Order: sequence, then structure tokens, then C-alpha cells
Amino acid sequence: MNNLDLLMEGIKTALGIQNLIAAFAGAIMGLIVGAMPGIGSLAGVALLLPITFKMNPTTAIIMLATLYYSNMYGGSFSAILLNIPGDSPAVATSLDGYPLARKGKAGRALFTATISSFIGGTVGIIILTIFGPMLANWGLVFGPPELAWLILFALTSIGWVLGDNPSAGLLSTALGIMLATVGVDKTLGQPRFDFGSVNLLSGIAFIPLVIGVFGFSQVIDMVVNRSSYENEEVKSPTIKESILSKEEMKKVFPVATRSGLFGCFVGVLPGAGATMAAFLAYIMEKRIGKNRENMGKGALEGVAAPEGANNGAAMGAFAPLLSLGIPGSGTTAVLLGGLMMWGLRPGPMLFSENPEFVWGLIGSMYIGNIICLAIAIACIPILMRIVKVPSSIMIPVISVVCVIGTYSVNNSMFDVIFMLAMGILGYIMKMGDIPAAPLLLAFVLTPMLETYVRQAFDMSAGSISVFLGSTISIVLMILTISFCLIPIIMKKIEKARQSSSKSVA
Repeated sequence: MNNLDLLMEGIKTALGIQNLIAAFAGAIMGLIVGAMPGIGSLAGVALLLPITFKMNPTTAIIMLATLYYSNMYGGSFSAILLNIPGDSPAVATSLDGYPLARKGKAGRALFTATISSFIGGTVGIIILTIFGPMLANWGLVFGPPELAWLILFALTSIGWVLGDNPSAGLLSTALGIMLATVGVDKTLGQPRFDFGSVNLLSGIAFIPLVIGVFGFSQVIDMVVNRSSYENEEVKSPTIKESILSKEEMKKVFPVATRSGLFGCFVGVLPGAGATMAAFLAYIMEKRIGKNRENMGKGALEGVAAPEGANNGAAMGAFAPLLSLGIPGSGTTAVLLGGLMMWGLRPGPMLFSENPEFVWGLIGSMYIGNIICLAIAIACIPILMRIVKVPSSIMIPVISVVCVIGTYSVNNSMFDVIFMLAMGILGYIMKMGDIPAAPLLLAFVLTPMLETYVRQAFDMSAGSISVFLGSTISIVLMILTISFCLIPIIMKKIEKARQSSSKSVA
């Protein structure tokens, strides 16, 4: 049987009543888990895994997989409406999603996020169906040196791209790197920057940081500038007004498609994940997009790019998991454990030994993605009412969400205190026009960069030549240097043009 016949059989398997119920349940749980700060897909899948042990393996993996990529849909809800990203990939969505909500375009932002998630996910599934094993082998070409260059490329570009002021963007990136180095060094086991506090030995948790910088800083701003929030006339949109026009769909569709394609390839890379895919897609859109001037101020493209990419990455992560038995993220690592407990051995032979399982899972992704789209769109009328809630009610509600979301991570009051401190820092950064997104991306990427650099040096016995040992490394090095130099050169050229025009005048 060829792949198309196997896919048709897989879709038939997925359309079984038991599997459809599993996909529907996974989609609802994923949306809820994604929208609630502090949980995320990793915790959601880990909590649900024990329940699936007595299920049929195909039904179990369908439920868990649907929860995983449905989580990407849900993460955008709280990011757009409350400026509190439900999970780390949604941080990039909040950069344009929340400004759109404050302009009375919450419905359009939610619809854009939902349809972009569907488009990105569909692109990822199609690529996985056609090129799954090939993609997995391609992902293995990226060793520690190549991945180190890729992360360094992202770090050097975010400061210039995410902020209108490059100096402020670089300062934010530096703060993120500093915070990421707190805790015990994973390689040497030595404590760093813990200031004698036991609570800092395990490092700074991402959720308290992101909730503080984005969510609680928003609460402080609402309290300090309460009159402006009360006077702000936020129109409650109807469903009809939320649906994108033909012209808007023409803008969103290509962005979501190329971001989904890009996200799928990033998702295949070991350890890269949806967060890196979302931010890199956002950076790419701000560099090459037609509406790049409005990115960060409330552009639909700024919502479409990260949402398309994170869903594409979620689908792409299944290629190395199924074909090679290599998890690309924490969530797929839990799924790998589940596969082994069900007596399945992921790897090259899985496609030939258990085709009904593999193609049943892939077939369920097409069905599950449609289910996620339908449920997410059905939720929009209810969600849109949040924007009309008065600030006198929103302030305590958001505060409670921030505290509960933070406390639920480690059941620690230290995390809550740290979140409050980061909220104050976030508000100060906002007052100083310092973007928060570079800080959060640097915080996520720095531990990965450190790990890959150390692995690369271990491979080469300490020789720096390992970072120039492949064509991919050299290309990424050139791109990294170019991203650092081009803005400086362009600034000098612009100054030279202005001075020459003045002299002519």
C-alpha cells in the first residue's frame, strides 16, 4: 500500500466513535489547559497519561496528541484578552494580540489566531504525512554546533527586530540572559547567582517570570492609569465583525502558511520546540512582511505568524518522535514514555510493524485539527465579552489569575513574590519603552545555547573549529554576523544621506 492508501485507512481509524470521542475530549482539555497560565501542554499530557494506560494505544495517543496541539490554540486566548500568555509560545502572540484587543478588535485577533493555528497545523500535518521520515533524518543533520549557531542567530536578531529602539532591545535581551543563568550549572553542578537563597538553586521558573512581566505589570498599569482604562471605549464586537474580510484573509493566509511551513521544520529540530518557532516566525515576519511597520502595535500578521508557526512546530515534532524515537520537546518526551508503556517502540520500524497505529495517529491529526478549529471558533462569542468587563472588576480578577497561575507551578510563595517583583520590573520597562519580549525569548534560549555549546566542545575536545565544521554552521554564522552589522551599516548610510541632502540644500 502507498502512503495515500495508508492515510485513508488511518482516517477511517480516526473516525471510529471511540477515537472521535478521544479527539474531542483532548481538544477541549487542550484549549482549557492552554488558556490557563501555569499549566501548559507538558503538565497537561503528564497528568492525563496515567488515565490512558488501559486504553487502546491508538485511542490513547490520539487523545494525548490532540491535547498537545490543541494547547497551542488555547494559549492565545489569555494572551490576546488579558496579556497573560497561557504558554510560552503565546508570548509572541500577545505582542500584537493584546493591542488589537484594546483597540476593540479582540474578535478579529481571536479569529486570526484560530484560523492561523488551523492553517499552520494543517501545513504541518501535510508535510509530516509526505516527508515524515525524511524530515526526521534531516533534523539529525543539526548537531550541537549547528543548533548553537541557530540559537545565537535568534539572540542577536531579537534585540534589533522586536524593539524599535535597538539599544533597548539589546538591554532587554541582556536582562533575559542574566536571569537565565541563575541556579545550579547543569554541567558542572556549581551554584550561580543564587545569593545564598535555596529557592534560587533550581533557577528561575518561566511561568512566574512571564506572568509577572506581562500579566501583573498590566495590573499595575491599570491601577496607575485607571482613568485612561475607564475612559477607553472598547467596543464589544459581534461574531460578524470578528470574521476577517476577504482583504484581511489575503494578508493572513500567506503569513500563516509560510509560518506553518517554517514552524514545522523548526519543530523537527531536537530541542527547538514551538517557542523558538513562534518567535523566529515573528522575527521573520517583522523583517520581510508587508505590514512590518505596524508589527507590535496591533497587526493581524503579528498574530498569524506565531500562531501558524507554533502549530506547525507541534506537528513537526512528531516526525523525529515516530521515525527515530527522538523527542523534540518535553511534551513529546512524555508521549515517548507513553508509547513505550503501551509496548510500542518508536523508530524506523514503527511505520512497517505498526502501520495502523502510526497512520491512525496521522489521520486523527486531520480530524482533530478541524475539531479544534470548530471548538475555538464556538468559544469566541463568550471570550469576547471579557473586553467589556470594567477595569474595577478586571484588576482583581487578573491579579487572582496571576497569583493562582504562579503558585500552581511549584506550590511556592517564593514564586508569587518573585512574580510580583517581575511585575514591577515589567512596568518600569514599559515606562522606559524597553520591550519585554526579547527578555523572555533570551530567558528561554540561553539554557539551550549553553547546553549545545558545552556539548559541541565535548565533541571536539575543546576545539573551537567544531563551530565551523559544516556548511550549515558557516551559513548560520554569516547570517548572525550580518544581523549584527546590517542595522549599523544601514544607520550610517541613512545618516550619510541626510547630511548630503542638507549640504545640497
